[in-house]
Amino acid sequence: MVKKESVPPAMQETGFYNAFVLPKDKKLRDSVYAAFSKKYNERERYAILALNRLDSKNKWNSDTLVVPAKIDTTLMAYSPFPMQLDVLSNVKKFVIFSYPIQAYGVYSNGSLVKWGPTSMGKKTAQTTRGLTFANWKKKLSISTVSSEWKLPYNFNIFNTGGIGWHQYDLPGYPASHSCLRLLKNDAQWLYSYADTWILNPGGATTKAKGTAVMVFGDYKWGHRKPWRNLLDDPNANNISVEEMNKLIEPHIEKIIKEQENREKVADSIKAAKAVEIQEPAVKPQVLAP
Repeated sequence: MVKKESVPPAMQETGFYNAFVLPKDKKLRDSVYAAFSKKYNERERYAILALNRLDSKNKWNSDTLVVPAKIDTTLMAYSPFPMQLDVLSNVKKFVIFSYPIQAYGVYSNGSLVKWGPTSMGKKTAQTTRGLTFANWKKKLSISTVSSEWKLPYNFNIFNTGGIGWHQYDLPGYPASHSCLRLLKNDAQWLYSYADTWILNPGGATTKAKGTAVMVFGDYKWGHRKPWRNLLDDPNANNISVEEMNKLIEPHIEKIIKEQENREKVADSIKAAKAVEIQEPAVKPQVLAP
């Protein structure tokens, strides 16, 4: 007689974060996920999957989901990034991507306004690290690697390499061809939030850079997924103020300089347009001799 696999206890209570275990057997997984869907509403499921660096399409790409004991659908209660960074107090917009924990954070004048999951470059096609600036954006781009890859809300940050952030599959690990994948809602939000570059007439050279963006750190390939460590320590993924300061301080002068230049260029363009509008539309009449 073959012993049938029994359904394991779906939720293992461990404290601030709990483990929602998914069995290998597909039928059992369907049963457990049905219970999961019944227990949590759509927004709560979205938040839980986001914490596990997953989208709904890839919800089965895990044998265990890390689930907060208390669900905050904004995700802000679980932020690995510091809520306030004084070093950025004079920087209006700043976006940072962490390779080690596959997450991005957004700061406005030093205050964290948003964070979320990402899937960055895989081991053989890693995303370029360092400080860069947002360039151009397009609501729907087609990848130059494969015409089958549609990239909604694409925002380029490394123009020569064609690297940018956009909506695409989040499978729960770094899987991209160097780009920074986002959930659709996050890609839409960042598409509206960040500033593009300003080009000189003709587009040959850059007159002003866009929003400052930083990519940092290394992913521990082959190790336990970092968000799984939250089951043992709810602060396991936290990035300290000191670490963030160490990353940002060497670049703060350049970031502010580029921000001031962009504001100056944008103001001059605005002023020029205002003059054009004020000029009389009717040509002066010339009396016949």
